[in-house]
Amino acid sequence: MTLAARKRPAVRGVILDRSLEELPLFRLSDSADDTPVSFSTENGGRWRVIPAPGDRLPGTFDQDVYVELLHRYNEAGSPADGAITFTLHAFLRSMGRRADGRTYEQLRAALSRLERTTLESVGAYWSAQSAHQDISFTVLSTVSVQRRRVADREQLHLFGNLATGEPGDARVTLSATVRANLAARHTITLSAARYHALSSPVARRLYRMLEVARSDGRLSWRVSLERLAEQLPLTQRYPSHLQRVLQPAHEMLLSAGLVRDIAVRQHDRVWSVDYVLGSRPREET
Repeated sequence: MTLAARKRPAVRGVILDRSLEELPLFRLSDSADDTPVSFSTENGGRWRVIPAPGDRLPGTFDQDVYVELLHRYNEAGSPADGAITFTLHAFLRSMGRRADGRTYEQLRAALSRLERTTLESVGAYWSAQSAHQDISFTVLSTVSVQRRRVADREQLHLFGNLATGEPGDARVTLSATVRANLAARHTITLSAARYHALSSPVARRLYRMLEVARSDGRLSWRVSLERLAEQLPLTQRYPSHLQRVLQPAHEMLLSAGLVRDIAVRQHDRVWSVDYVLGSRPREET
């Protein structure tokens, strides 16, 4: 082994709960939609995402917060108590976001939604704790955001419109349900670098779904447009509208080398997407 090879950092990906990735969770638009997401699996299971009273469904920003939380949980060695601690400033920077008053508040709200949005499964979500038994849970079981310390005053210029007493440190707990699936290795693995290089929320969600298919050893995946729209989820339902939404995301996935080919075709009056996956891309951090 060469000296350069020895110095190269270990390759680490983002390890996600495979069961969650098979089901819709995040609205791929940041509308104020508070209508629960409903989804039926091929085996007859039923899945609902229910926002907290007075709040909206998790959206595109929340999706990226979720991925970053799982990345940090993995990097911390998967602590048994599920606790993840971080400063909001560092967390936002890791997401590739500016750290200012607006994103600071977005992050606080996203963490709250991940704690308060109820995920309800009737035979849809496979759990290492209870298989396909009925279950109701949240992504985060606790969220605590602490006030900024006086010692951090020199960083206040980063949050120009915030007072000295605004929160700056967070401690959250990943739910026992999600932790059990991670511990049981019922997972998929993403490259953090590849994920963040995709600028489209739809492309980021598709990347996660394609890794579910790839983890099954598939070289290709065919899915109807209607089914794909429900699983992402997207509000559009007409094939022409869906193709317009999907095309930029498909181009990003192809350019990034995450798929070898994508074709949208009509089979017996049913519009479908054929994804040619190929081998797993090399993981990056």
